[in-house]
Amino acid sequence: MNNTPKFGVFGGGSWATAIVKMLAENLDEINWYMRSETAIEHIRTQDHNPNYLSSVEFDVKKLHLSSDINEVVRNSDYLIFAIPSAFVKRELDKLTESLDGKVIFSAIKGIVPETSLIVGEHFNQEYFVPEENIGVITGPCHAEEVALERLSYLTIACLDEEKAKIMAKHLQSDYITCKTSDDVTGTEYAAMLKNIYAIAAGIAHGLGYGDNFQSVLMSNAIREMKKFIKKVHKMKRNINDSAYLGDLLVTGYSVFSRNRMFGNMIGKGYTVKSAQMEMSMVAEGYYATESAYKINLDKGAKTPIINAVYSILYEGKNPKAVFKKLAEKLN
Repeated sequence: MNNTPKFGVFGGGSWATAIVKMLAENLDEINWYMRSETAIEHIRTQDHNPNYLSSVEFDVKKLHLSSDINEVVRNSDYLIFAIPSAFVKRELDKLTESLDGKVIFSAIKGIVPETSLIVGEHFNQEYFVPEENIGVITGPCHAEEVALERLSYLTIACLDEEKAKIMAKHLQSDYITCKTSDDVTGTEYAAMLKNIYAIAAGIAHGLGYGDNFQSVLMSNAIREMKKFIKKVHKMKRNINDSAYLGDLLVTGYSVFSRNRMFGNMIGKGYTVKSAQMEMSMVAEGYYATESAYKINLDKGAKTPIINAVYSILYEGKNPKAVFKKLAEKLN
């Protein structure tokens, strides 16, 4: 692969839009796949995404927009997927182009429901992409703050350090700081799990719990995350690094967190269906909760927070009663 690879971004939501913005700081050519022809036409004529981060204006001469996923795969070397995890399989089922030689980076913070695999594992096991060609882009970083060009931090994980550095080089700017990691599996699981804990934080807020409880909830959540990740992928890692603890904190506390917002609605008495209908964006943590719960049935980590969120979202248990019992288990 040459020294100036071509980048393709897959997805039309806020995080995909933010990633295109970051790449546009460093590149003159970006391939961008999104399903909606209407959104594509709007960007071409109005210079911004009509549905997400509409304040971000693009130099459309840099963008090669297409609703054909195969065209973008064909014309790109580094493929960045930012499609909600619930729709990953449906989009990938359209693929006829080979992924041989392609470098895949997941910016998806969830699990593919049909296979119960994190996205990197899905590409490895279902599409035979070598592990050294798979990476993860994770936070702590909200798309909304990228749009505002507020100083933000990314962790770029890949077993091949050179590929991680290439990705970092093309994402960093005056307002984006990147660090690299070799913990591909751990950072991707952390990005998935923190959404569940953010739902828990939102439920607690909706129920009227205060900051004191929230701090205890988050300190227990990071320990629970450590136990879970250690069960699925044992390696030396510092769980207090920003890719784990930092991402958990920003997702659990930020007003931009859609998972916290979703949980807050559940805590206030919304049904799962009504909360989903009212939100314009997908709360990845809803799908992640079921997957994490089922994965842990085999792994056996102690996960009282995940179990509590699962019982509320999937078993219809009363949030107030569940959190009363959960509060007794926290320390």
